[in-house]
Amino acid sequence: MTIEDAKVLEDDASAKMQKTIDAVKHELAALRAGKATPALLDNVRIDAYGSQSPLNQVASVTAPEPRMLVVQVWDKALVGEVSKGIQRDELGLNPQVDGATIRIPVPAPNEERRIELVKQSKKYAEEGKVSVRNVRRDVNERLKKLEKEKKLQEDMFHDALSEVQKMTDKYCADLDTMYHAKEKEIMEV
Repeated sequence: MTIEDAKVLEDDASAKMQKTIDAVKHELAALRAGKATPALLDNVRIDAYGSQSPLNQVASVTAPEPRMLVVQVWDKALVGEVSKGIQRDELGLNPQVDGATIRIPVPAPNEERRIELVKQSKKYAEEGKVSVRNVRRDVNERLKKLEKEKKLQEDMFHDALSEVQKMTDKYCADLDTMYHAKEKEIMEV
């Protein structure tokens, strides 16, 4: 195995770790911190045309004001289903139907709810760290196997292990930064 092969393993690990970061970023964006953001409704599913569809496939969602979401439903026949779907999603939102437009006031969460949201964001960050560490473990096992089979020189093996650890530390630090930013956003509301 050459340095390039070890680099391919590192690049693969980096790509997987970045996917974890992106997934956690998406999860954190969906947490309602009091500010209206279209990402709040990303997980809402609607009974449309005989199947469960994501909200963004039947309507557009905008946040024209800091405490208001506006859902513009493309097919007027689905307005009732969209409204029910938003209420079913247990976000504590109360949609108000106005023709093909649904206005959703986003109230500031109470103290108890904010603490709950902080715990949830911490959970997402910790799950992300576990995923990053699992990627590290898998790459390290592959490197050890290659070194044991004498396909990787000892110095290259240690360099690759060191590089994977640096990546792991960087991505875990990024997850911590994301968590602390979300915590601050939630508690400042």
